[in-house]
Amino acid sequence: MSERPRFSTDREVLEREVRLEYLRARGPGGQHANTTETGVRLVHPPSGITVMAAERRSQGQNRDLAFERLIQKLTVLNRPRRKRVATKPTRSSVRRRLEEKGRRSNTKRDRRGGGEG
Repeated sequence: MSERPRFSTDREVLEREVRLEYLRARGPGGQHANTTETGVRLVHPPSGITVMAAERRSQGQNRDLAFERLIQKLTVLNRPRRKRVATKPTRSSVRRRLEEKGRRSNTKRDRRGGGEG
């Protein structure tokens, strides 16, 4: 009984779903990076994920890199969550918890005192 993934990781589908933003990349690349908008930001509204790539001097390479990052993040989101298995606390952990509760209670009772000072 496999569950259908919530978000598609197919590049063609993602290209229709995402909002592409181009920005000036920072970092190495000199005048070329400072004058052209080679940085790419992808916003995926269905999942709320935003990824960015600005390492390369080519806008196309940055776009491919950003799509790879988005697909990685969506793959993680699509993984089915494992059900939590309820477990019973061990006797010793219950005993330790109750002992600590008693110590804490005594400490608080001692602090209340009679107000003498």
